[in-house]
Amino acid sequence: MRAAGRSVRTRLRDRVAASDPGLMRLTAGLRTVGAIALALAVLALLGADVTHLVTGAMAAMAATFAIREKQRRRQAVTLAVGLPVALAMVALAALLHTRIVLGDVFFVVLIFCAVYGRRFGDRGTALGLIAFQVYFLSLFVGATVPELPELCGVIAVAFLCSAVVRFAVVPATPAGVLQRLREAFRARLAQLVSAQIELLDAGPEGVDKALEAVREGTARLHETALMIQARLEEGTPDEAAARLVQRRIADAEITAERLGLLLLSARSAERADTLTLHLPGAPAPSMGRLPGPDEAVATLRRDLQALRTLVERTGDEVTGTALAHVRNRLLGYRDEEHLPAASPAVQDVFRGVGEAARAVLGLRLALGGPQDESDDTPATARSREELDAEDAAIDAGEEAGDEERPTGLRRPTTRAAIQVTVGSSLAIVGGEFLSSQRWYWAVLTCWIVFINTASTGEILVKGYRRLLGTVLGVVAGLVLAGLVGHHTWTAFALVLVFVFAMFYTAPLSYTLMSFFVTAALGLLYMLLHTYSPSVLVLRVEETALGALCGIVAAALVLPVRTDRRTDELLVTVLQRLCDVTESAVDQLSGGPAADLLDRARDLDQALGDLRAATQPLTHPITPLRARRDTARYVVALLETCAYHARSLAATAELLPTHPSIAADPRLRGAMRRTVRNIEAIAGRVAGERPDATIATGPSIASLLEPGAAGGPRYGRITGRVLRHLERLDEAVTGLGRPLGVPVATPKR
Repeated sequence: MRAAGRSVRTRLRDRVAASDPGLMRLTAGLRTVGAIALALAVLALLGADVTHLVTGAMAAMAATFAIREKQRRRQAVTLAVGLPVALAMVALAALLHTRIVLGDVFFVVLIFCAVYGRRFGDRGTALGLIAFQVYFLSLFVGATVPELPELCGVIAVAFLCSAVVRFAVVPATPAGVLQRLREAFRARLAQLVSAQIELLDAGPEGVDKALEAVREGTARLHETALMIQARLEEGTPDEAAARLVQRRIADAEITAERLGLLLLSARSAERADTLTLHLPGAPAPSMGRLPGPDEAVATLRRDLQALRTLVERTGDEVTGTALAHVRNRLLGYRDEEHLPAASPAVQDVFRGVGEAARAVLGLRLALGGPQDESDDTPATARSREELDAEDAAIDAGEEAGDEERPTGLRRPTTRAAIQVTVGSSLAIVGGEFLSSQRWYWAVLTCWIVFINTASTGEILVKGYRRLLGTVLGVVAGLVLAGLVGHHTWTAFALVLVFVFAMFYTAPLSYTLMSFFVTAALGLLYMLLHTYSPSVLVLRVEETALGALCGIVAAALVLPVRTDRRTDELLVTVLQRLCDVTESAVDQLSGGPAADLLDRARDLDQALGDLRAATQPLTHPITPLRARRDTARYVVALLETCAYHARSLAATAELLPTHPSIAADPRLRGAMRRTVRNIEAIAGRVAGERPDATIATGPSIASLLEPGAAGGPRYGRITGRVLRHLERLDEAVTGLGRPLGVPVATPKR
């Protein structure tokens, strides 16, 4: 009974860890709600009235969510500096309360400074947010000079409560966040293996659904891997440990993705296209049952389940002869003599299972340290020796050079500051016509739609989502106001629930976040005795006006068109793809070692930026359907290219220690066409080479000397390297059609 209960708890923990990597959304929600609740409790004990309770709640929220720095010491410094900034803002708001024109001018200047401050990093961003939010809060509660001492005291209490919750009640150290991210990676890896088992067993009717689950699981695993890489430096004791974890995470991700591709290929009537795993909504290729004897298929199903069991076990649960036997059996598939009798495609899947088991072993050694080796078979002992040799070969690498950064009006922070200042000025004027008392809602919306956006299209989509969420929130506010009435503490309890939901759903859906914000504001208006249906309708009107002003400013003042931004990011992705591919193949050809993992991470980050920038093009409301499909197809092709480039980089990293991989200078010639094609596409997109064309020709394998691809499977040049090079070459060639780069006909 106890084991069953523990199993349920473990599954629940894994489900939560996988859905919220690092528990970051949960931590953000609990911190903010805890700070608000503590501030309300302290202020209630001090006898504060409802207006001061609302002020304290909103100030505590601003002081909590504005700070995004990872190190606790830096968080403390920013919070300490933020308090006098907040006090100065409430004092200025009170002094300018009756000086309308001067107050509006100061608000515009404040908005410019707050946005421009983002160029100074996390601290500049946090202080700008605190200044803007507290000044807005002062307008919301109608701060005046006679109330100034009480308001300053309330804000000081709110900041103190925020500090107590952040550092004592809901602490989060970089090492702790990284540890939770590792647990999330393990949980998502187990979920991906489960999806692959479903793909193995899916019938003709369920293939599309199973493939979509594999596709989603692969994307989520990659997302978690990127989050871990972003936290490595702060969460590990030294650079060598960070690089070790980075390598093991990359190995596990690549082998899991490769296993899915091998399984898809084995079930396909023809060779499966790697793109199938990266293009959302792409139909599954024609698929049937796995070829070969039923016994081999049953064994494969059992071994996939065993692999999932190995992944699910935490460090304290890996002991025991049974698990050692399972691990040894799976690692044995790395040797040809241990492969079961089956078709070549199915044997490839067994090899993939063996490589995945090796990656899981390496990940466990990197995170958990040395383990019992008494039950090791020769295959397992050899895998451990390979992993130890790789660990010993880790080098800190060279520091990355400084990239050229734009200056003047080309700097994103400067351009955004000017745009939001112009938009906010329009919002103030227009908002005054709608309401001389609540015009600031239009300014708030204009400010918010510029946060984390960089093009007119992104601002348009964000404004639409905020307006939709606001309309839905107004409806909810009307219903809740009728139900709650004037029960103060019931209303505050609901506000806490909505605040938690707002922060928990913010990374998932901006529409949902706007809904919860508006519903909470309806309750706050009721507490301030300023609630009426007309007030909530006015909020919708002010929101629409603010979004419109933001869009107009973005379109007319130093505009960055979505096409231009996506082209710039596309060129960056292609340049980094070329860098990773060329460096990896050069190292596989006998060239000097390079920092391939960091270059692969730079490629992934650039691709993530491009994916985010194409959201306006791929949004469901876009009327340009063909353009939407083209954008999705291009991003999917680039994700396929990035996967093969990462795999080449990971293979090249193994070169000094892996006995089955040896340098071969012929690879340089084999990849020249691919690199030239990437450079041609980048030049064409950037407008530097309008006449560039893509070259085609024989397969990569045929470019090598005879016998290179026909030797043993793990000979001098592995079949895996050749497959990745060929698929990368095919994907790069495929980019030509949607990007308008003509393909040159090969000369006969």
